[in-house]
Amino acid sequence: MEEFSTHTASQVEDGKLSEEKPRFVAFVLGGPGSGKGTQCAKIVETYGLTHLSAGDLLRNEISSMSENGSMILEIIKVGKIVPSEVTVNLIQKAISSTDNHKFLIDGFPRTEENRLAYERIVGADPDLVLFFDCPEEVMVKRIQNRNQGRIDDNDETVKTRLQVFKELSLPVVNYYSEKGILHTINAVGTEDEIFKQVRTVFSAYEPIIR
Repeated sequence: MEEFSTHTASQVEDGKLSEEKPRFVAFVLGGPGSGKGTQCAKIVETYGLTHLSAGDLLRNEISSMSENGSMILEIIKVGKIVPSEVTVNLIQKAISSTDNHKFLIDGFPRTEENRLAYERIVGADPDLVLFFDCPEEVMVKRIQNRNQGRIDDNDETVKTRLQVFKELSLPVVNYYSEKGILHTINAVGTEDEIFKQVRTVFSAYEPIIR
């Protein structure tokens, strides 16, 4: 009887089995001003992960003038929240469109609804979740001091964003903590001091992400 092989042609090169690297996904969570954006840039530079931002994906889809983008724009224009399924499908599309096997998903999931939609559509948990833990007064000071000219950086809006984060995002943080895949980073200190903690976390995943 002929033996059945589960290896695809793309996995066999020159008579040798070429192991396809497993997909690696890291979520990055933290309040506004926690410094996660700066640290994401350092992670990408150091480990070569593809950086995906849910907000950027939505904005890019709107800019593409696609039918899906027009639908997203209409939802935002009337003040409604974009359905989690739409955001997750954009993330999944972005993951599928690159040959890279390692991804850094920034600022997602923001809510329990986001998390449930991701698990339902993708069918898997992330490999790790980084949570940049920062005192509220430090986050407020950082936001006030940065010179990005963002319209959502005024005092009242900052307070609202921090409150929304506490109410909607902390349950997500707690969920991943209970699952044992959350790594809390003390987000107070210099960029290098904070990144040293990040490197310690990623060191355990070196065989996958290299």
